[in-house]
This record gives sequence, C-alpha cells and structure tokens, in this order.
Amino acid sequence: MKHRGRHRRRRRGQALRAFLAGTALALTGAATLISASQATVGTDPGALKPVTSAVSLADLRLREERIPQPVPDGPARPVGVAAVLADADRTLRAAADCTGADRSALPIAPAATRAHCWDETGTEGWRTGAVTTSGDADDDGRWGANRVVLSGWSDQQGRSRVAFVDAGDPDRLTYTWVALTVPASGDPTGRPLVSTLSGMVWYQDKLLVTADEGRALYVYDLDRIRRASATPAETAATAPPARGDRYTLPAVRSYRLTGARIGALSLDRSTTPDSLVASESVPADADRPTRLWRYALDDDPSGAGLLGTRPQEAYETKAADVRGVLAHRSQWYLARAAGGHGTLWRQDSGGARAAQCGTDETYLCWSDPAQSLSYWEESGEVWSQSGRMLFSLPLDAIDRALR
Repeated sequence: MKHRGRHRRRRRGQALRAFLAGTALALTGAATLISASQATVGTDPGALKPVTSAVSLADLRLREERIPQPVPDGPARPVGVAAVLADADRTLRAAADCTGADRSALPIAPAATRAHCWDETGTEGWRTGAVTTSGDADDDGRWGANRVVLSGWSDQQGRSRVAFVDAGDPDRLTYTWVALTVPASGDPTGRPLVSTLSGMVWYQDKLLVTADEGRALYVYDLDRIRRASATPAETAATAPPARGDRYTLPAVRSYRLTGARIGALSLDRSTTPDSLVASESVPADADRPTRLWRYALDDDPSGAGLLGTRPQEAYETKAADVRGVLAHRSQWYLARAAGGHGTLWRQDSGGARAAQCGTDETYLCWSDPAQSLSYWEESGEVWSQSGRMLFSLPLDAIDRALR
C-alpha cells in the first residue's frame, strides 16, 4: 500500500517522454481541413474576472454525503493498483500503428510528442472521458514502483469504467478495465455508477470522479479494488456491471454541489495546499460566463474532510464549451470544444492566448474533440485523450506555442 504522507521531492528529470517519429504525427495536420468560418469559435475570451458575488460563490460550495459502509467483501477480496497492473490483458498501439482516422483526433499545434490508440475490441460503444495519472497521485510521479495513467470511459447506458494503464515502458502501454460502482446494501459489488466521466483526479489513494451530470463528485479508495470472480457460481453473485471488466471499485463517499455543475477537473500542485481545480461547461448560446474555481485538498485523505467545501478562489471566463481545465501557478489552461478540432487557451488576469495553425491562422488547433487535461508535474507533461487517442506533450511546448 502506498504511504499517504506528503513527501515533496525534487523533480528528477527522468525521461518519460518517448518522442514519436515526426512523420507519424505530421499526418494529423495533413489529414485535417478547417474552414475559415470555424475560426470564429476561437474568439479571444479575454482576461479572467474574479467571482465576487455571494450568490455565485454559494453555488460552488460542496456538501459531503456519506455512503453506507462497510461494503461486505464477499467472495471478491480487495486488491491494490499494483495487482491490477500485473493482470493487464490489453495493449495500446503506438501512433504509427493507428489508423489515419484515429490520428486525426490529435492536436495540430502544439503537436503531441507521445500518442497511443485504444483497440476497437473492448471500446466499441464506449466514449472516452477524463484522464489522470500517478503524477497526480503522488509528486514523485509513481504509485509504488509504477507509473500509471487512468483513462475514464462511459457507454451508451452511462455505465462508467476506468482503464488502468501501466505506463512504465513508454513503448509498450498495457492496461485492464475496472468498473466503477456505488455500494448497495448487502451487495459486495453494488450498482454501476451511471455517469459520464467528464472529470477525474487521482490524489494519494483516492480517485475523485464527476457524477450525476456534474452535480456530484464520487470518491473511490484505490486500495479497495475487487477482482471479478471467475467461477460460474461467483459470477452470478458478483458479475461486473459492464461487459469485459475484470475488476470493480465501489465508492466510499461523495460530495454534492449546491448549485453549479462540474464539467472538468484537474489537480494543481503549485498551490499550498494542493488544490482540486474545476470548471463548468457552459454552452456558447447560454449567454453567461463560465466559472472556474478550486478547492483545497487535505494531504492526508485517509481521514475525513478530503476536500474543503468552500472554493478557495473563483473566476469567470468568456470561454464557452470548456471540456478540459488545468491550472498551474497563475495560469489557467482551457480546452474548448468546437464541433471538430477545439481550441486551447491560456488565461490569467491579464488576458488570453491560443495557438494558431493553418493558412487562415485559425485557433482550432487542439484535439478533436477537446477533452480532459492532466499535468504530470514530475515529468512536465500534459496528458489528454480524444477519440481513441491517448496523448501527451510537455507543458513547456504548450507555453511556447501560446507566446
């Protein structure tokens, strides 16, 4: 089991980045056509504006809700992350082995430096959602001896599951599925969590995910993963709630928002204490700003009060359709959807910048569609996913493209 105490370490500069051949990612730009009429979607959202309204701030408060415990172990005993990774039964393909259609979802500028695609087997009928890593879980970038990426998915019925990806070998990423559940009285597996995973953060031994269309956050204890039974008798009693899942994970607590809905989440380790960053996803035709805010995190999540229930700070932005949010120091990074390739804006109190690409200098240069952002501080990389592609690139590369 990973220890829970904080232990800040200097970045060791270990080479996690495995750069792809330029020709593999160059296909992204060549295969993508963007009309000038779409460029209006990338209109400059301007500077961030602090939220001062008491009513608006009250909407962002959390109310902690206890989930009935304990959950009986039943025939499926809890295991940890290392056991799940050791049981990985699937492999992600390198970008060069992915289809042109899959690669077309990658950002145009700045370009990804690592990219992999999911196999259609096991993902057909499922949609990608949020991503988080062991760089969020602990500031040494590892969980135990492992480097890990967690990738959230949901199917047409809204059932949710997470791919646990062993990222220790940058050239060979393996994974297996874990279904998210909500405990039910007397049931060791519980009912499926029915929610699109638009936001997900791994902090110490806890996984926080969006639920109930962004009205709530569910908390999962990663020391309580349960192996799906293999025998017919046990399968009848403890079958996973989504096909193909080898493990299940029951929620241990939840938080509910007073009035807002969370569209995206990420972790910010540049604050003291660490903080959970959240954003709304306000449609462009809603005629109101999008709110961005953060909650303080307790660095000992084994006790009560993992999250502060009042926002530490909050801002408004004119950016609409925000699908990914990241905060680092005084900068906020927003991935916006645009019905195709999205935009990636960097905002602060002084203004906003976005990368440009194409002969018409459009801002529609980010992934297709834009989704969750996660910063792996120890390696300096930002991770995201879009369509069947899981990809990363250095935060420094993003900043250079936004100058």
